[in-house]
Amino acid sequence: MTAAAIIMASVFGGFVFSHITMIRPMGFGLAVGVLFDAFVVRMLIVPSLMHLVGEGAWWMPKWLDKILPNVDVEGAALERDHPVPAAATEADKPTA
Repeated sequence: MTAAAIIMASVFGGFVFSHITMIRPMGFGLAVGVLFDAFVVRMLIVPSLMHLVGEGAWWMPKWLDKILPNVDVEGAALERDHPVPAAATEADKPTA
């Protein structure tokens, strides 16, 4: 995320050298805005607020939990519903 912000800021910063006077302040403003968002907001303010709020940051209203679908990308619910039986050991195998 930080690398993307640096790339975007450098591209927007390149607009400062434009010959069109209207583009110069826009490029500067966008570059400063992207850097502020990436470094101050996303690396300082959001993590500190999440630390202060604690478990409340992950609270979801019950009405919203009912509406949203249960997306199980990695199949954890399937493993909970149908556990894999333990592998047979050498002592459990019949001898011939």
